[in-house]
Amino acid sequence: MTKFLIIALAFLAIAGCAAVPQAPQPPDPKSQMTVLESRITVLIEEQRLKLDPTAKPLAPDPELAHIARARAADMAAKNYLAHAAPNGDTSATLLMAQDAKWQGLLGENLAAQHYVKQSGVDVEQFAQRFLDEWMKSQPHRENLAFAAYDRTGVGAAVNGDTVYVAQLFASDMGLKAERDPESIVTEFPSAAAAASLAGQTVTPPLRLRGAEGTKAAN
Repeated sequence: MTKFLIIALAFLAIAGCAAVPQAPQPPDPKSQMTVLESRITVLIEEQRLKLDPTAKPLAPDPELAHIARARAADMAAKNYLAHAAPNGDTSATLLMAQDAKWQGLLGENLAAQHYVKQSGVDVEQFAQRFLDEWMKSQPHRENLAFAAYDRTGVGAAVNGDTVYVAQLFASDMGLKAERDPESIVTEFPSAAAAASLAGQTVTPPLRLRGAEGTKAAN
């Protein structure tokens, strides 16, 4: 009888454990990158208009988005955060390779943010944190606030426990498409530097200057 009770109690204990609901697993962060890109785009536009209500609206640009995603994917794959890839590629060289007739001003904001596997990536929190980190840095803040920029593209990629983001800002500044393709693009991480050339002829491409990226720990 005692043995029977022990077996019965053990069975009930097992049944009780089986009844405890398991915590839902967070989504695969890789599946959330497109949504994260969209949310960052919206938050940046909102913040930009708060800083300068007269700033031109930033239109999502598929060409810039393609380059931004390539940059984010490369940083994720090679575990770095810099305006130039280990092989020397930059957003400008990628853009020129993709569209030899493109010309204008190009700004770039980069960031990386860690996440905890058990918690996954909260899109709203991560997008807000990327914005907050950029707002703390004057060059990044100037980029997103520069009133002449009228196009943007955002790319996000994940590797291991880190999410990498690249956002590009662009304006043709009224330059004509038929201009010599040798004088196409000037890169600026600082919009103040871009503003100094507004209305002037853009001659051979300049290297990106200013802060590299910005990191945020989760």
